[in-house]
Amino acid sequence: MRIKKLKLIGCLLLGMVILLAPVHAFSQSCALCYTQAASAGSRMIQALRSGILILIAPPTFMTIGLIFVCYRKRNQTRQPLDSTQPRDNW
Repeated sequence: MRIKKLKLIGCLLLGMVILLAPVHAFSQSCALCYTQAASAGSRMIQALRSGILILIAPPTFMTIGLIFVCYRKRNQTRQPLDSTQPRDNW
């Protein structure tokens, strides 16, 4: 039990390091994005940052929700079905 907790904590720490590590932004080579950001003022740059956050938040939360549901339902597919157990228990 203790080893499982250590593995979980290790995976979470590794995930945090990967997410927080700086990565090269390959989209900076887009000519339209680069010229728009370069010619924009501070309000436009803030709007661009807000737009990026708005576009990235829903897929992230949906992915986390899907992982949570799959994690919670993982043992239902491993158990053999009896004749007394209903088949539509999802």
